[in-house]
Amino acid sequence: MKQYSSHLLMVRPSSFRKNEETAVNNYFQADAGLESKAVLKEAQTKFDAMVQQLRQARINVTVFDEPEGSDTPDALFPNNWISMHHDRRVALYPMFAENRRRERREEVLDLLEEQGFEIEEVIDYSRAEEEGLYLEGTGSMILDHENRMAYCALSERADEDLFIEFCEDFEYTPFTFSAYQTVNGKRLKIYHTNVMMCVADHYAVVCLECIDDERERKQLKKHLKESGKTLIPISEAQMHQFAGNMLQVGDQDQNPVLIMSDSAYKSLTAGQIKTLESFNPIVHPELGVIETCGGGSARCMIAEIFLPKAS
Repeated sequence: MKQYSSHLLMVRPSSFRKNEETAVNNYFQADAGLESKAVLKEAQTKFDAMVQQLRQARINVTVFDEPEGSDTPDALFPNNWISMHHDRRVALYPMFAENRRRERREEVLDLLEEQGFEIEEVIDYSRAEEEGLYLEGTGSMILDHENRMAYCALSERADEDLFIEFCEDFEYTPFTFSAYQTVNGKRLKIYHTNVMMCVADHYAVVCLECIDDERERKQLKKHLKESGKTLIPISEAQMHQFAGNMLQVGDQDQNPVLIMSDSAYKSLTAGQIKTLESFNPIVHPELGVIETCGGGSARCMIAEIFLPKAS
């Protein structure tokens, strides 16, 4: 079972803005200093350029156009509400922000089936929203498909019981920890695991500085090394430039490619880039206003499609 997929789902935004409902615990979000129409236009331009860059790298991208008038400002981050698995199952996830729950769309599943992807079962965890419990997909969880390990930094958007339920359903071994960032002199929990950690086929990028508990930090390093990963640590300053928000994908020949934003790429040292490029080439689109207003980056914009295609 490969760690990466050569088919990706991305959602082109029609209502992107700084989401007031997520800003309460996403400390990466900021104001861009632009009018709302300018923010949306710039986000669409950056989105289209990223899709083009991925396709030029021979990566298969399925684009779903967010319907006009949706009022789903974070729709371009689909990995939080859906994951699509090797065994023809799809998982739908409970979302912290009420306006993000509208992102779950049956039309996306219809589009996937139109593209020839096989779906046998949909497992819907979104009922947990009624109890105030959340697990925001592969934002909250980092999945090591080859070793069947799942990593989760617990937070308001990543409930431990829900995480364990997912791991039981999809046969992953769970590993939980707490990760923090400094905000106005205080250590506050990071909202999504995927801003501080990326697991690829032969390596893992992780911000160990975010894990304040020494025992948890040592255990995470131990797990990653025992699963055969070369550890590439990043600093908290690099994490704030979205250097943890990376994703390894496959090209049309199933060769690995690493996706990150240009701001993440520019934050890395020459040594870190050399190490990463020894494993795979890097594609680094410039995302600008998406990172500023959305508080998410390249990895957040991609939902991997592991579903098999009908023969």
